Amino acid sequence: MHRVLVLLTLVAVATLLVVVTPVTGYRPWPSLKPNSSDLIFGGSKKYEGSSEFVHMRYHMGPVLTANITIHPIWYGRWQNSQKKIIREFINSISAVDSKHPSVAGWWKTVQLYTDQTGANISRTVLLGEEKNDRFYSHGKSITRLSIQSVIKSAVTARTKPLPINPKSGLYLLLTSDDVYVQDFCGQVCGFHYFTFPSIVGYTLPYAWVGNSAKLCPGICAYPFAVPTYMPGLKPLKAPNGDAGVDGMISVIAHEVAELATNPLVNAWYAGQDPVAPVEIADLCEGIYGTGGGGSYTGQLLNDRDGATYNMNGIRRRYLVQWVWNHIVSYCTGPNALDQ
Repeated sequence: MHRVLVLLTLVAVATLLVVVTPVTGYRPWPSLKPNSSDLIFGGSKKYEGSSEFVHMRYHMGPVLTANITIHPIWYGRWQNSQKKIIREFINSISAVDSKHPSVAGWWKTVQLYTDQTGANISRTVLLGEEKNDRFYSHGKSITRLSIQSVIKSAVTARTKPLPINPKSGLYLLLTSDDVYVQDFCGQVCGFHYFTFPSIVGYTLPYAWVGNSAKLCPGICAYPFAVPTYMPGLKPLKAPNGDAGVDGMISVIAHEVAELATNPLVNAWYAGQDPVAPVEIADLCEGIYGTGGGGSYTGQLLNDRDGATYNMNGIRRRYLVQWVWNHIVSYCTGPNALDQ
């Protein structure tokens, strides 16, 4: 969580300094202390179990109850095989006929969250129009704020601009493995926020997730790569044969779940400080199955080739972290016990 200072000039009248609510960052265990802080789980031995310290509350802001459309922005050089892994994951969120345990089953926990009218998060998540930025229009080193400029370029392009959909569109900026984004690896693997009208012209919920394959796979592609400071720990085999992209899937899921339930950072979160909200995926970092917590991912599945996963997509398999269920007050999701 970081503060971003944005200077807004108001029509030659005054200049106001506004402290913008920081974006939510995510890194999988074991390289990051959970955003939920040590206090929340300090007295709990069952990390996926209930905790009286967690109070997920609704703060009356909008959530995504209409059909959700995700617009990927492919920044840098991406192989078609990599794009297919991510596209199918997005399409799998609404694929209710997928084999159990499924990605669609994972999304059912997200659907439990409602707005002030009682309407639930939409069950329908669609893959929308995409944009390629293969020539690194903003360079290979990007700041958090310049991410919004990349999105502006995508929605204002002269040819095939992305549609502007403030109410149910999510803009997913995906950077290739040779692109460094501010705080990448050191503090975050992905984050979400919304664009500023002063930069983009619209308020659009967005997320950024980077491919860590070259920069820090042991941090952001865990458990398909392991940190160098943990000798003897063997990485798990990635279900789609690409540790960097397979590692991105759980980060994408994390951010999309939080965008759906807290798109403008004023809806569902725990804690008293809106400047540092603890959101539904933050509470369950590193938990992928029953018993998960600490250094243990939980009960997982293995395919014939020895690859590890915990849920099925339309045709592929994925490893995705669980999310917080505010009704039962613990992390839930599909896992090996659901077969």
